[in-house]
Amino acid sequence: MADWSDPRTGAPYVTAGAGADARDAGLRSYMLSVYNYMASGVLLTGIVAFVFAKSGAIDTLFAVQENGRVAPSLLGWLVMLAPLGIVLVMSFAQRSLSTPAMQALYWVYATTMGLSLSTIFLRYTDSSIAQVFFGTAAGFAGLSLWGYTTKRDLSGWGTFLIMGVVGLIVASIVNLFIGSGPLSMAISVIGVLLFAGLTAYDTQKIKSLYFYVQGTDMMGKTVVMGALTLYLDFINMFLFLLRLFGSQRN
Repeated sequence: MADWSDPRTGAPYVTAGAGADARDAGLRSYMLSVYNYMASGVLLTGIVAFVFAKSGAIDTLFAVQENGRVAPSLLGWLVMLAPLGIVLVMSFAQRSLSTPAMQALYWVYATTMGLSLSTIFLRYTDSSIAQVFFGTAAGFAGLSLWGYTTKRDLSGWGTFLIMGVVGLIVASIVNLFIGSGPLSMAISVIGVLLFAGLTAYDTQKIKSLYFYVQGTDMMGKTVVMGALTLYLDFINMFLFLLRLFGSQRN
């Protein structure tokens, strides 16, 4: 029987045999690479955050005020804004950057995020951070697995989720000025739900991209960008859950 093309991806349908097995093996290898990069980045961020906080070096970037808020120094602000700059470079210059350059930027990003997130050890107890982290990991794994295996098309979620994130950012900025406790809790709850949805949506999207980039020089870059996307989903979900369930230091 002749092979037919999938109109959504342009990739050929293979009815049976070694071709289908090779395609499935390639997809599994691709997704495994994405998850390995993502998990390694999260691990690197956690190690850097923990070591930086416990070594006392954190005092050079951040100070705890009497009201419990963490105040960054000028260098601290640079460290906090550096990840945003790296993400923008990776997003808009990925076609001109080589795969090794994208990989290097990813590890630099994970490291600077670790420096930035070290402040959570100033606000929350170590045990509550660990509990929320492993809870987030379990939830993330389940959501990502569902996004990978579901036959349901999640592409329609994209616009709604992105608009929700934009609204969340606006609400967070507003709450910086008004300092509302109930609004802060509402933001955290909505944030968890949004990034839970994004985890499933992004996993399916990353999976679908494989059929466009397989066999091209963009595949390595797509792996890194996919890992970065899932990394951001995980970290944001973790931070919102930590705000809800983390035990603050006295």
